[in-house]
Amino acid sequence: MDFSVKPNGGSPSPSSSTTPHRFKPSAATASDRDPMHSWWESVSKQRSRILSLSSLLSGGDEAPISSLADSDRPALSLLSSRPAYSLISASLRDPSSGSGSDPLCQWLYETYLSSDQPLRLVVLSFLPLLAGTYLSRIHSSDSSSLPSLSGFEAVLLAIYAAEVKSRAGKGVLVHIPDLSQPSLYHTPRNGVDRSRDSNHVASVGVLSPQLEPQVAVKSTKRAGIVGVGMQCYFKEVSQMPAWSKLELCSFAGAWAGQDCDCKEKIDGEGDKVLALTNGFVDSSSSLNGSSEIEAEEEEEEEEQVISSNGVGVGGGGVRIPLPWELLQPILRILGHCLLSPLNSEDVKDAASNAVRSLYARASHDLNPQAILATRSLVNLDASARAAAKTASAESVGGSSNVNTPSKSKKPEILLSSK
Repeated sequence: MDFSVKPNGGSPSPSSSTTPHRFKPSAATASDRDPMHSWWESVSKQRSRILSLSSLLSGGDEAPISSLADSDRPALSLLSSRPAYSLISASLRDPSSGSGSDPLCQWLYETYLSSDQPLRLVVLSFLPLLAGTYLSRIHSSDSSSLPSLSGFEAVLLAIYAAEVKSRAGKGVLVHIPDLSQPSLYHTPRNGVDRSRDSNHVASVGVLSPQLEPQVAVKSTKRAGIVGVGMQCYFKEVSQMPAWSKLELCSFAGAWAGQDCDCKEKIDGEGDKVLALTNGFVDSSSSLNGSSEIEAEEEEEEEEQVISSNGVGVGGGGVRIPLPWELLQPILRILGHCLLSPLNSEDVKDAASNAVRSLYARASHDLNPQAILATRSLVNLDASARAAAKTASAESVGGSSNVNTPSKSKKPEILLSSK
């Protein structure tokens, strides 16, 4: 039986209940497509996250953070606020931070999951400090007595999971041009026979392999998870504040753990000093070989004393293993810090020191891949500094020539014949 209800009066009127339903989806779609509506929704979300962050910080120092919520761009104001960064970094450096009940780690975790890009930039700006503190505590000598670091791991897993989703099961590849062709833009007229070319696979390099979903930070996957986070940081490194880059350079130099004299003697004639550390002994270094070996042994003893004192538990860096999956994104970030013209001199100097420490570490470990990458950055840094020094000298010389007073010429007297 049919229980359908028909309207009274025969044919339905234009004001019947079936007509308004046609326009409800379009009205909702119009509100979603309104840029003003989406902008205000993003600003409201950013303000609520900033106000919740200010309530987490104990004491009367939350005023610099809560005042940022009144800005037109709250997240970017928080990103560029040095007082706010100092307050948050002090909380992350606390020896009791990083646990599963840490409210700041929970705030970072929930903020990154909000999928708001400016808020994600704020979380990524603290990634060098968070990852540096986490890895230094894990590899410290008294790591067995440390509390749980599941709060730090939750933030790292959130960044890792977002990158896994964005890649959609694909790796990051780099296409290398065929150097056998006359030019980089040359295309063979008849094409290339892939079946006869046995080296065509080598024209594609794997910058980052396919990522697998992870539900926990295992010891075998720890370097890869942190490395993926550093890759996400590198994508947005141009928008990161200077103090965040300084944190990464500081931790990178501490992770290398090489403060020997060879780090300071890389440029110029100092390459002869590296002959012993690179495994090739020449006549210039064989005479002082015993003294250099004794100095290295003393430095190793000092490093053991420093690590036994618990350096890194409160936020400092310690020597850690540096597999390529972690070292590669760090070197890419350091390359930006070295060569970007918009970086300050403090950032460039810190990156230069970190690269030289990593080169000394790679030379001691006899790691060819790391030696090639770090030495290339050292050479680029040296050439950039030499070019800047030459340009500065030329500008000073040119300005001095312009400002040098010259003798006034006597007025010319034209003699006219009568």
